[in-house]
Amino acid sequence: MLLVEDLSVFRGERLVLDGVDLTMDAGDALLLTGPNGAGKSTLLRILAGLGRMDSGRMLWKGEDILADRTAHAEHIAYLGHHDALKPGLTLKENLALFARGRPIDAALDAFDLDHLRDVPARLFSAGQKRRAALARVLLANASLWLLDEPSLGLDARSVERLGTVLRHHREQGGMVIATTHVPLPLENSRNLALPGAPVEDDTLVELAHT
Repeated sequence: MLLVEDLSVFRGERLVLDGVDLTMDAGDALLLTGPNGAGKSTLLRILAGLGRMDSGRMLWKGEDILADRTAHAEHIAYLGHHDALKPGLTLKENLALFARGRPIDAALDAFDLDHLRDVPARLFSAGQKRRAALARVLLANASLWLLDEPSLGLDARSVERLGTVLRHHREQGGMVIATTHVPLPLENSRNLALPGAPVEDDTLVELAHT
C-alpha cells in the first residue's frame, strides 16, 4: 500500500536522510531505530505529509502522495512528541474533535481513561496525556499509524494496553511505523536502522520479534 523510494532530506547543508526505501502492506509493522539526529522523527513527519523531502517519491496504492496531501491525510494517524491536547478542554471534548461523530467509549476503555472523561487535560499527568493522545490515534480510523516514541511516559500496564491496540489494528489490516529507543510490543515487526544506528542490535531486534 505504501511505497517509498530513494527518499532524501537535507536540513541546511546536512544530509539527514539518504536514499531511504521502504514498503508497507496490510498488517505490517516497522520499527525505526537510530541515535538522536538520525532522522527518525523527520521521516515520520514526511510520511505524514508534514515535511518536505528533497528527492525520491512516495506512493499510496500506486498514487503519488504529494499530488493530493489532503486525500493522503485521510489514511494517516500521526502521533508526535507533543500530545496535542487542548488544556482547557476535558478529555471527552478533546477526543470529540478527532472522532468526527463516532463514539469515543471504546477508545477510552482501550487506554483505561473512562474515569478521566470529564477532567480538563491541563490536570493530566504525562502518562495520562500520552494515553489520551493514543486514544486520539485510535479514533482517527486511519490505515497507517505513524507513532513517534509512542510508549513515552507510559507505565508497564499502559504499554501492555498499547500492545493490545497495536495488535488489533494490524489484525484489521492496519499498518504501523514507529520510532523507538526501547522495545515496543510489536510482534513480527521489521527493523529499519537509519544512518548512524548500529548495523545490528541483536537485543532490540530479538525483542521486537518476540
